[in-house]
Amino acid sequence: MSSFLVISIIIIYLAVIFYVAYWAEKNSKSKWVNNPYVYTLSLAVYCTAWTYYGSVGLAATSGLKFLTIYLGPIIIIPSWIILMRKIIRISKGNKISSLADFISLRYGNDRFLGALVTLICVFAIVPYISLQLKAISETFNVITNHNIGGNSIIDDTTFYIAILLAIFAAFFGTQHTDATERHKGIITAVALESVIKLVFFLAIGIYVTFYLFNGPVDIYNKASLLPDFKQQQSINGLEGGFNWFFLSLLSMIAIMLLPRQFQVTVVENEREKYLKKVTWLFPLYLLLFNIFVIFIAWGGNIIFQNQGVDADLFTLMLPLKNNHEFLALLVFLGGFSAAISMVVVSTLTLSTMLSNNLIIPYGFLSKYSKGESEQNSGSIKKIRRVSIFSLIIVAYFFYKYFTLDRSLVSIGLISFVIIAQLAPSFFGGLFWRRGSSKGSKYGIFVGFFVAIYTLVIPFAIDSQLITSSFVNEGLFGVNLLKPYELFGIQILEPVPHAFFWSLFLNIITYTITSVNIVGKYRERNFAEMFVDSSKYAALHENAYVWKGEAYVKDLRKVLTRFLGEKRTERALNLFYMKYDIDKNSPYADARLVNFSEKLLTGSIGSASSRILIASVVKEEEISLTEVLSILEETQKAKESNKELHERDKQKNEFLDTVAHELKTPITSIRALSEILLDNDDVDNLTKKKFLTSILKESERVSRLINNILDLEKLATGKEKLELKQHSIKKTIQKSIDAVTQFAENHRIYINSEGVNDAEIMYDDDRIQQVIINLLSNAIKFSNKEKGKVSIFTYINQNKIEVSVEDNGKGIGKEDLIYIFNKFYQAKNQTILKPVGSGLGLAISKQIIESHNGIIWAENRNPQGARLTFALPFKTNTI
Repeated sequence: MSSFLVISIIIIYLAVIFYVAYWAEKNSKSKWVNNPYVYTLSLAVYCTAWTYYGSVGLAATSGLKFLTIYLGPIIIIPSWIILMRKIIRISKGNKISSLADFISLRYGNDRFLGALVTLICVFAIVPYISLQLKAISETFNVITNHNIGGNSIIDDTTFYIAILLAIFAAFFGTQHTDATERHKGIITAVALESVIKLVFFLAIGIYVTFYLFNGPVDIYNKASLLPDFKQQQSINGLEGGFNWFFLSLLSMIAIMLLPRQFQVTVVENEREKYLKKVTWLFPLYLLLFNIFVIFIAWGGNIIFQNQGVDADLFTLMLPLKNNHEFLALLVFLGGFSAAISMVVVSTLTLSTMLSNNLIIPYGFLSKYSKGESEQNSGSIKKIRRVSIFSLIIVAYFFYKYFTLDRSLVSIGLISFVIIAQLAPSFFGGLFWRRGSSKGSKYGIFVGFFVAIYTLVIPFAIDSQLITSSFVNEGLFGVNLLKPYELFGIQILEPVPHAFFWSLFLNIITYTITSVNIVGKYRERNFAEMFVDSSKYAALHENAYVWKGEAYVKDLRKVLTRFLGEKRTERALNLFYMKYDIDKNSPYADARLVNFSEKLLTGSIGSASSRILIASVVKEEEISLTEVLSILEETQKAKESNKELHERDKQKNEFLDTVAHELKTPITSIRALSEILLDNDDVDNLTKKKFLTSILKESERVSRLINNILDLEKLATGKEKLELKQHSIKKTIQKSIDAVTQFAENHRIYINSEGVNDAEIMYDDDRIQQVIINLLSNAIKFSNKEKGKVSIFTYINQNKIEVSVEDNGKGIGKEDLIYIFNKFYQAKNQTILKPVGSGLGLAISKQIIESHNGIIWAENRNPQGARLTFALPFKTNTI
């Protein structure tokens, strides 16, 4: 195929991707940009050129082992609904913009730790970027049948593609200095490319399986005749099982800690609920991507047997061998999409880490502390753009001089092992309070050097064809120090072997150091906030422990240098409104100090923001005991405020209801009085009727006021009970006598045959009030034709229960737990609405509870309601 044609198609394709990114930036609020599908598809940046070509190469040479790279993510992703939600909440709450910021903040904004994590990521990812450039170069050469890479950079197309990718990442990734702001354009473009690479890979898979061969059975039968076929398709016993396990664990860590994955999963997350879609859609994506890998690998082994074709290139060579150049071009574009997605997101992420955790805190911080906002903002953008270009250029030279003769998988796995050295610090910091910054730093150092010794150095010796006995004999000829058989372990392959020893020694160092060296108060503060994130998330700035002297004017001055006056004023106004603080106060408290640090974190990183804020405040040392005490007090205060707010709300609702209940009779009294006052010719009969109504409404108001006063006295304990020994049977009878006429008016029969007598201590007047209230309600709600109310007692050694039953329609299930609330009326409109204040049952409840008893309601079978109260024989008033 013509080189000019392929280059033209690449340029057109890149133009389309540029346009999509530009459109998404301009329409960042569109549902086509903000939805769980775009978010989930952006996570497929995990599937790079390694997945597109390298998986087939690994499957062709090692069988099913390629699955380990995807088993890890598939296993851990369902847990993201809890695990990743916690990480996202912590990151959003603290304006974290990168993996380095996350780890640095957890260990007390440790500047050196942030720089160390950044260097580890750069060391791990630059070779990974070179892998993508290698894939682009090799596939371009294959599809054009012309080696234009050569030794000269000027003649190498890959160099120009790298420059284009750098321009793309720099343009769309550095428009804002606040790195926590979403990159809608890049994420949408990555999501589109995820669809493209999947569709084109499925196309080549279907082509090989069903066009070149007659389906999976046919391709399997032919592949099974190849040498070592059965051995490749098995785990290979216990030894193979260990290799599978460690490779799966390695990929599990990679899906969490690769900087590009942290960027798209955490920093670019718009809404937590998108994780629900991720937990099933992303594993499905990985499954679809890998369903044809083994068939393409088998097909390539069958067709190219003994021809010396690089297995990494089977996806391209198979259609080209059969003269299907258009399909080969689609495959090339799919692989190109996979490569550029990774390069763009990775360089964007690394440039942020370099600027915020290395370049600014160690080189430009003093300059920025004196500069103006526009100058600082422009300078930060330039640093990130230069970083992007530098990373891609370094990766290009790494590709030229180190990876030309290496497989894609070998390069990618080295990156995985190095990035895995951050796992103990990351996961330990999330779940272990004692984890310290020194433990983290020492653990990373030890793990990194072990990975270098057991994997990177042997790789460099092999790739550069250096003559050395190091690999075969070990350092200084000591067999126990062989890099591939460290301390005599021989059952593991090089990558699982390096992963096991580096991570094991990393964890041991991290744990022992953290246990023996206690971190400073700031570390413990953030440890509590990270480990108990759900407990302290609602506290926001209140969860930050700080003591010292700080002035608002000094903090404002620092913020203005990076955010500008308008943005600073807007942020501070929102802060004052949120916490109801006097704007004119010259002093800043711990909340404002923390708030200021967070505002700066997105622009210059957590470590630099801490240094700048610390330069204008006077901070005092706090003991670990004080940290925990202050956090606990803050939490209790928050809960107390919530409870008070709840009580205020209930109080307001109560007062509103009282006003409404009083307004009705008072309005009636006023209207009737005005009629009598304004009309002298009202006849005596009408006048008597109006005056009777006025009297009834006045009595209603009086009754309501008395009930409210009763309720208030009982609720506050001001009412003193007259406790004496009384006969419950006599009290019940007096109560029945009081409502007999009311029952006769409603033609209701009261049955008291079930009343048994007992002597008990109580306030006779108050218990009569309760029983009369229960009997009155039962009479009102009984059956209108054959109404019957029954009252009976149940006595045991500890208490006496008094129950009142009716044979009406009963109480709605939704009303059972609310009928003792003040002014509550049943929603069932088929039941007669009570006439009265609506406080009877609420007062009854207070009376019974003041006797140390309980009262409840239930429905009878087949119909009717039963209200029961129980009094203990030994009554201690409350």
